[in-house]
Amino acid sequence: MRYRDVVISVKGLLGTGEDGDDIELVTSGKYAYSPEKTELFYWESELTGMDGTKTTFEISPEAVMLTREGTVAMQMIYEEGRKNYFAYGTPYGSATMGLETLEIQNSLGESGGHLRIKYILSFMESAAMRAAVNIHVRPVKEETGK
Repeated sequence: MRYRDVVISVKGLLGTGEDGDDIELVTSGKYAYSPEKTELFYWESELTGMDGTKTTFEISPEAVMLTREGTVAMQMIYEEGRKNYFAYGTPYGSATMGLETLEIQNSLGESGGHLRIKYILSFMESAAMRAAVNIHVRPVKEETGK
């Protein structure tokens, strides 16, 4: 796959309504598109509390896989209508989390686009909260001289 430089905007929401916490990150990253498999990755920052962690999204028609490697380690698989489990590892220990994907909206193409995932995140089969992640990918504009 051929990777391109892109600007990635990731907006996450945990909780619902007034109880929700919005987090937004705008960063540079890499993006490669094909109809069978699309990939994008970026490095987390101190802002997200995961400085030194590489975040990768692999998007196929059937699922989205999010992998984090570094100070935080995990692999989440989003499959619409299914519940999956994953280990969330930090320097302080790890925990098993549940992930039930409610909806995936994917309009990513050659020059970027949007990916939206709605899901329920649970810890030890309790303390469930609704969550969503919205990702916007756009090419880095090249400077042109006049």
